[in-house]
Formats: sequence, structure tokens, C-alpha cells
Amino acid sequence: MRAASMSERLLHIERLGRRGEGIARHGEGLVFVPYALPNETVLAEISGNHAELIEIIEPSLHRVAANCPHYGLCGGCPVQTLNPAVYDEWKRGLVMAALRSAKIECDVAPLVHAYGAGRRRVTFHARMEKNGAKAGFMRARSHEIVEIDFCPVLADSLSGALPAARAIAQALAVHGKPLDVVINAAIGGLDVDIRGVGPLPQPSLAVLMEIAERHDIARLSLHRQLVVLRRAPQIRVGDVTVALPSAAFLQATEEGEKTIAQLVGEAVDGTKRIADLFCGLGAFALRLATKARVDAYDSDADAIAALSRAVRGSAGLRPLRAERRDLFNQPLAGAELAEFDAVVFDPPRAGAEAQARALAAAPPKCVVAVSCNPASFARDAKILLSAGYRLESVVPVDQFRYSSHVEIVGVFLRLEPKRRPPKLLSGN
Repeated sequence: MRAASMSERLLHIERLGRRGEGIARHGEGLVFVPYALPNETVLAEISGNHAELIEIIEPSLHRVAANCPHYGLCGGCPVQTLNPAVYDEWKRGLVMAALRSAKIECDVAPLVHAYGAGRRRVTFHARMEKNGAKAGFMRARSHEIVEIDFCPVLADSLSGALPAARAIAQALAVHGKPLDVVINAAIGGLDVDIRGVGPLPQPSLAVLMEIAERHDIARLSLHRQLVVLRRAPQIRVGDVTVALPSAAFLQATEEGEKTIAQLVGEAVDGTKRIADLFCGLGAFALRLATKARVDAYDSDADAIAALSRAVRGSAGLRPLRAERRDLFNQPLAGAELAEFDAVVFDPPRAGAEAQARALAAAPPKCVVAVSCNPASFARDAKILLSAGYRLESVVPVDQFRYSSHVEIVGVFLRLEPKRRPPKLLSGN
């Protein structure tokens, strides 16, 4: 062990935080140390309530070897060195902690792995720096770009994504603006959308077209506006082929989508009419429509149009109607909800508070909430529970290996009139 500088301290890591950082006590406050694990003694350089890990003095018994050479630099996989069994309990614990914070008592099922072939969607960040343009991921709690050779959590279908992003970064470096390069792996190849640079002159667009040709990009867009289309990107949802809008939202892994859809389908099995809210491209709606009538709603006009076209081109589906609607400002409510036996909602990270309140006043017997944010899930769950629903099950699904992100599928059932509502823990 080397001598510590004035800003360096020995810290004992007590636990992992919700972002996967080690938490230690220092003075009267807490310090967050990326890449440190519980029960480790570390030497760290402290700055405010954060610290940079300098050396592990006493490693955790649960520390395993990293499987990526960029670990400790790239901020994308903070818990890559945590023993898998302990990792599973930590990630399940994120959901449990959010429910406890909302004063909700409920069993949480074991973590379900849904990694499949790896992630099919990635965002690379690009910056112009002193030594030229860089493309990669960001360091933990930093805007500094870490250039990478490969990423072990990405699917093979994204193998060409990093070289393409690097070429785009180099080509647009002259404009001096930070970029995000969003890439989906689709049937037909890579679907690339560039964000942050604004409108480009024709010479720059011509260079992008050449890059698309050289890197075999199926479609290249700029802020979702088409630059070049070489092949139409598509995805499969169950037995249905869906044309992929530019920069469309997809579940992180194909296996994750299938797993969540299966849990949703099991929860609403036997119902005759279902509302799918925040439906996107129809990951649930198209599967549910094999057995029931479905009405699907989302604010994304391109997603609704793609879903509608997919329905028209498919056989064997029950009636499926797709409608554009801003469910944050105009939630489905009252008589509209009365038409449905079951409701499924899968909102962005902010959750669906307005929609949950509308459901609380409505009669659907079954509500399935899908969420990527334990805190907003717990808030929306409490609204439903306080209105007479029972939280039947909570299943955490992990498609974000080594990260702090977790998907949740919660099933809510209406209580019979004579039954008492589920117990909420004391407090507000």
C-alpha cells in the first residue's frame, strides 16, 4: 500500500447504492465510490460526497474478476465484479427498497435473467477533444468519453455499431458539437440516428451517405429525419413483422421483450378486451391480439403508424386498434376504461401517475404495470392499492446486465367488495 495524499482516505464500504456505487461514511456524511463493493476497505480520493477509487486494500469475498478490459474506466457496468448470486439479490433489493419507501408490503419474486444474445440498442457519445474526435461511453459521474474496442453486453448484431459511430464522430468533428449516436439492431442491419449536431450542410450529408455505404448501415437519420435509406429496418414481434421507425424505442434485449410480454400475457389470460397503454410498436399488443381484442395507445405518431401498418398486413389477429394519444395529459378514464377487462401500461421512467389515478377510479379487474423505474412504479402502485386493488405479484426482470437498471412487472387485481384492502405500512 502506498502512502495516501492529503485528499485520499481509507474508507470502509458499507453497502451498494441504487446506482451500483459503494457507500461509505466519512465524517458526518456519506461518500459514493464507483466500483467499490460492500465490506471492502479502499483507498479513495474524496471530492465532496464522491470519491475516485485508488486502491482496494481489503477486497470483498464476493468480488469476482471483470470480464471487460474497460471496467473501471467506462461507467456503464458498475457492478460487473459482484458475485452473480449477490448481484441478483442487490438488484431485487432495489425493487424491495422502493416498495418499502412507499410503505407497501409485498413479496418480490427472484430476479429473472433476460439477457439473451445481448443488448440490441446502444447509444454512443461522441466529443471533439484535444487529440481528435472520440466515440464511446462516459466515465462514471463524468462527461469524459472513454473510447472502447468492444462491449461484452452488446449482441453480435451490433458488432458494426462502434466503428460506424466512430466514423460519424470523425466526420462531424468539424462542427464542434457533442453528439449522441443511437443505434438499433434490426432485421436489415443497423438503424442509426444522430442527435445533437442540428441541421447539416449538403457536403456533410454527402459524407454521412458515404459512411452509411462503407459501414453497411441500413438507415441513417439525423434527429429522426432521413439521410439515407439502403434497406428498410424491421423487427419481429411474435409472428408479426413491424417496420421500425427511426430511433424507435425497443426493449434492451429481444429476450427481455419476450420475457416481459410472457408475464403480461399470463396475467391477462382469459380476458376478452384489453387496453395497452404506452404501447410503442406493439410489443405486448401484437402478442395479446392473438387471443383477445386490443386497443393500443401511445403519443408517438410514428410508432402508432407502424403498429397500424403491421396489423393490416397480418393474419390471425383479433381486432387491434391503435390510436395516438398523450396519456400523460389525457389518460384513459371513466367510461372509456369501463370497456376493458384488463389494462396494461408501460410508461417511460417518469411513470404514469395521471393514468394510475384514472385507473383507481375505474372498474378494470386486472391492471398490469410494467416499469423501468422502481420509484415511479412504487408511487403508481400505491395509488392503485389505496383505491382497492391488490398487488398480486411483482417480478423483477434483468435485461441490463451489470447495471443498476431493472424492469418490473406488477399485477394488480380488484378486491371483492367485502374484502379489506391490502395493508400499507404506517406513515405517509
